[in-house]
Amino acid sequence: MPAAPKPEILAAFESAKGFMPVGEGLALYAAAVEAGRLGLPLLEVGTYCGRSTILLADAAREAGVTAITVDHHRGSEEQQPGWEYHDPETVDPEIGLMDTLPTFRRTLHRAGLEEHVIALVGRSPQVAKVWNSPLALVFVDGGHTDEHATADYEGWAPHVADGGLLVIHDVFPDPVDEFTGQAPYRVYLRALASGAFTEVSATDSLRVLRRTGTGV
Repeated sequence: MPAAPKPEILAAFESAKGFMPVGEGLALYAAAVEAGRLGLPLLEVGTYCGRSTILLADAAREAGVTAITVDHHRGSEEQQPGWEYHDPETVDPEIGLMDTLPTFRRTLHRAGLEEHVIALVGRSPQVAKVWNSPLALVFVDGGHTDEHATADYEGWAPHVADGGLLVIHDVFPDPVDEFTGQAPYRVYLRALASGAFTEVSATDSLRVLRRTGTGV
């Protein structure tokens, strides 16, 4: 039976601003709990307002490790003004740019999980360049262009430890979803073709892969 979050954690997840459905959240949590047994950190690329971070942080707390989340907090392409997923509440009125960091911090505080998370504010490729430690889990949930999805994969997948998990969100095989999920889908196919990763599970648009070989 896959590990499931406590009711209060699931409630915090459901009440947080974000886009991940409950079913995918449960699959992510189960993967994070399993990966946490390696005794290494769990890392997320794409924080937004902390909805999925709640699940990683709770799994990290249970395992005695740390959850790390990376985001520049200025929003991805589809979250900018005029786009479908734009939320005016996340705009800093003083400078007119998106800033999801304050919302994220409130989310973690309300869930009682602040001390289990390190938030790295910066662009994923820049942070990845200075990262040199193995990770039990890498959750790729950043931008949906090929440029951003590929950079996230190339920057972070090499750090997944042997037996660790690579989790990719918004994997949509149908070409009709070109903007929302084809780039993550192409990254997913690349990971499988590399021979370094083997698929463990698929839950709607969430794919869980385990490192079973070398390279990316």
